[in-house]
Amino acid sequence: MFNRKRGLRRVAAIVSISSLVTGCGILSSDSSDDEGPIVVGTTSAPSTLDPAASWDGSWELFRNVYQTLLSYPGGATEPQPDAAEKCAFTDTSNQVYRCELRKGLTFSNGDRLDARAVKHSIDRIKKINVNGGPAGLLGTLERVQAPSEREVVFHLGKPDATFPFVLATPAMSIVEPGGYPADALREDGKVVGSGPYELRSYTDGERAELVRNDRYEGFAERHNDAVTVRYFKDSAGMVKALRDGDIQVTYRGLAADDVIDLQGKASKDEDLQLVEGSGTEIRYLVFNPEDPWAGRKEVRQAIAQVIDRAAIAHKIYRDTVDPLYSMVPKGLTGHTTGFFDDYGDPSVPKARKILAEAGITRRVPLTLWYTTDRYGSETAQEFGEIKRQLEASELFEVTLQNRPWKTYVAGYQKGEYPVFGRGWSPDFPDAENFIAPFVGEQNALGTPYLVPEITGELLPRSRRESDRANVEKDFERAQQIMVNDARLLPLWQGKQYVAASADISGAEGAMDPSTIMMMWQLYRKTSW
Repeated sequence: MFNRKRGLRRVAAIVSISSLVTGCGILSSDSSDDEGPIVVGTTSAPSTLDPAASWDGSWELFRNVYQTLLSYPGGATEPQPDAAEKCAFTDTSNQVYRCELRKGLTFSNGDRLDARAVKHSIDRIKKINVNGGPAGLLGTLERVQAPSEREVVFHLGKPDATFPFVLATPAMSIVEPGGYPADALREDGKVVGSGPYELRSYTDGERAELVRNDRYEGFAERHNDAVTVRYFKDSAGMVKALRDGDIQVTYRGLAADDVIDLQGKASKDEDLQLVEGSGTEIRYLVFNPEDPWAGRKEVRQAIAQVIDRAAIAHKIYRDTVDPLYSMVPKGLTGHTTGFFDDYGDPSVPKARKILAEAGITRRVPLTLWYTTDRYGSETAQEFGEIKRQLEASELFEVTLQNRPWKTYVAGYQKGEYPVFGRGWSPDFPDAENFIAPFVGEQNALGTPYLVPEITGELLPRSRRESDRANVEKDFERAQQIMVNDARLLPLWQGKQYVAASADISGAEGAMDPSTIMMMWQLYRKTSW
């Protein structure tokens, strides 16, 4: 198992979900699903089916159809073996990590899953090296060895106590070597994994049909035989489908108005339940350093001085989210309120002074980009409010542009957007994961952010520490650097809401520490 003595100590729980509406009587999770698959709705459709290409919401699907060496059994906040039987650092410096696979593992097509398949899966991520892709998670990895059929050894160039958490992300999904080229992405729209489910069929942007993978060997105890995931463009269509009985669960993308409505009606007028939990999902703005205006620190600082996060949280999201003043959210060791500490309440005079001292006396022209089909129905309203705030200051002239997610990703990876909105859910529950992915030559944003003090000093030092309480000062310093640069502007931190039919159980325990739904936890109540 993961070596608890050298492993990361338990950090603050990310998901603490409690059902607001509970049923009564005798429940059973041994459902044969005679009524057909449980249908789950979301507004977060995959951008790809190949793990080597994705550092985004595609992980929602990956967690259920692929397998990783380590993962998170229900309630765990530290990685535990899944495809592996045991894993541990074998040295005192956290630089050599060894895993031994379970016996007799196979992929869903019957091909053998051995150490060579694991090595192939990890090596191809680095070799293909998709811009903004998961190769950025493997910055400390030097090489992978497969000395025997069941043994995999990871050699790190620098100490990295967080490496087990990296291996537990869906980006490190184990793929079948015959179907996934070593130097190119798989593009036939098919999936061969070893996870709890097989992908029976997939229609891009519409649905994914999952059925029990009878060859699966891992920790997941499946409480259903099949799940269909339907992808919706907005919350309104998703909630209508829930109320009409066309779906039984929603797990991402509920609009604030729908949350408020369900809170009032779920227990009174409708046969529905609403599950609420804490979360560390965040929203933020990204500034392109190559843009003539967004690339100027004084412009970014003036924007930071004008933005009213509390107004966004209240007017647009009806207080279902909280204002955020740091890239590291509340609930994690190292969280600060740096943007509030430095800028205080929104102030147009202060912003005007920042620009004037930089010799900027005209209205600054900016184009802000957002995606239409990834982060929920309020995104357009949110950017409308940001435009209103900036233009009301009479310091900025704002144009809004948008694209669907797939073309949106391609645009920011090519550096096309001066300013653009992004969301982030944690890869693993540690403050590092709200700093490291955004800095360096290659990062999750596709926009280089070179910060030598963070990448060369603070992060390497923090990775030598297994006790994460000892790295709080390093994370606080990293956040202050990011506040000073204002290259990333945090806006708000979200909560988790899952709406479900009253006859569905398991939603309250279905989220892993990255707030990804483990579909196998869902089941129908068979008696009352």
